[in-house]
Amino acid sequence: MTVIDTTDTTDTTDTTGTALEELYQDLHRNPELAFGEHRTAGIIADRLRALGLDVVTGIAGTGVVGILENGEGPTVMLRADMDALPVEEETGLAYASVARGVDAHGASVPVMHACGHDVHVTCLIGAAERLVTTRAAWSGTVLALFQPAEEGGGGAGAMVEDGLYDRIPRPDIVLGQHVSPLPAGSVGAHSGPAMAAADHLDVRMIGRGGHGSEPETTIDPVVMLAATVMRLQTVVAREISARETAVVSVGSINAGTKSNIIPSFGTLGITIRSFSEEVRERLLGSVERIIKAEALASGAPAEPEISYGVSYPVTVNDPEATARLTDAFVRAFGAERTFDPGAIAGSEDVGVLATAAGVPLVYWMLGGCDAADYASSEKAGTLKTAVPSNHSPFYAPVMQPTINTGVDALVVAAREWLARR
Repeated sequence: MTVIDTTDTTDTTDTTGTALEELYQDLHRNPELAFGEHRTAGIIADRLRALGLDVVTGIAGTGVVGILENGEGPTVMLRADMDALPVEEETGLAYASVARGVDAHGASVPVMHACGHDVHVTCLIGAAERLVTTRAAWSGTVLALFQPAEEGGGGAGAMVEDGLYDRIPRPDIVLGQHVSPLPAGSVGAHSGPAMAAADHLDVRMIGRGGHGSEPETTIDPVVMLAATVMRLQTVVAREISARETAVVSVGSINAGTKSNIIPSFGTLGITIRSFSEEVRERLLGSVERIIKAEALASGAPAEPEISYGVSYPVTVNDPEATARLTDAFVRAFGAERTFDPGAIAGSEDVGVLATAAGVPLVYWMLGGCDAADYASSEKAGTLKTAVPSNHSPFYAPVMQPTINTGVDALVVAAREWLARR
C-alpha cells in the first residue's frame, strides 16, 4: 500500500482560505439549475486554464473536465457536481441566494445550493491548485471533472452519452465526495452499496371536474390523490421486510385552481429508493398497483398516466479501494476524524462515470456541520430536527474547516493512487 506523505497534502495555507472562501460565497450566491450551469462552468474553465490544465468544455452542454498530465502513472478522476435546486433559501446568510431560474416545466422558481454542490466545486478547484503546486511529488494524470445536472437530470449519463471517454483519457479509478450534515472536519466512506438507487415517477390521475357544490356529479381527483398518498405509506411498512431498506416518498401533489371548482385531474411526484434490484422491482410493482387500484376504486374515467423520470443505480463503493482510501484518511486525518457513514438512502449518479469506464469507485461523505452544534444536538437527541439536512432551505455548511478538509481529502485520495516520485 502506498504511504502518503501528508506534509504537502494537508498544508492548506496557500490553496484554501480566503480565495476559496470567496469563490464558495460567489458560487453560493449565484446558483444555477441542472444543465443551466453556464456561469459556473465558465468560472471553472477559466480557473483551470489559469492553472495550466488542458480544459475540455461543453460536455453534455455545461460539463467541464480539466486534464493535468504529469508524466507516467495512473489516471485518477476527481468528480464534483455543479447544479443547484429549486429551493428558496432561508439561511439568512450574508451571501444567501436570491436567484431565480426557469425549471424544466418553464416555471420561474427560486434557486439555491441546498445540496452543497458549491462546496464540491470549490474543493475540487482547491485540490487542482494543490496538485499543480505539488506536482514534483507525484506522477500520472488527474482528471478534474465538473458534472452538470446531478439533481435528477442524469448528468453523469449525459456526459458519457456525449462521448466523455472519447474526449478525455479513461480513468483507472473514480473518486468524489459529498458534503453532509456531519461534523465539519470529518470524512468517511462506506464499503459496498453506499447510496440507494432512485426512481422518480410523475403520475397524472384523471377524474371528472365540476362545481364544488355538486360533488356527486364529479369524480374528484383530489380525493383520489389523497387516498393514493395514504395507501402508498403501506408499501414499505407492510410489503418490505424489516431486514431490507426502502423508501417511498411523495414529494409533490397538485390539483385544482379554486376552492369551489373540483378539477378534472391531479398529479403526484414520487421518489422510490432501494439498495437491491429485487426490492426495487417489488417497490415499483406495488406503487403502480396502488395508483391504478385507487383510480379504479374511484371510478376514474381513464387509467392514471405514469411517467418515469431519470433513474439512478445503487452507488457501490469498491471494497478493496474503499479500505485502501480509509487507511489513507486515517493516516492523514486521524481515526477520530474518519468514520463509516453507513448506507445512505440518498442517491447519486457518480457511479455511472465509473461503470462506463469499467473502473472502481470510491465516494465518501465530507462533514459540513459546525462540530460544536453537532455535538450538542447529538447529546440532546435533536440531530434530526436541529441540524438542517441537504435539500433544506436552511442547509448551509460551515465554510471552515469544511473547505480545507474537502480539499485535503481530494488530494489525499488522488495521491493514494498516483505514482510517487
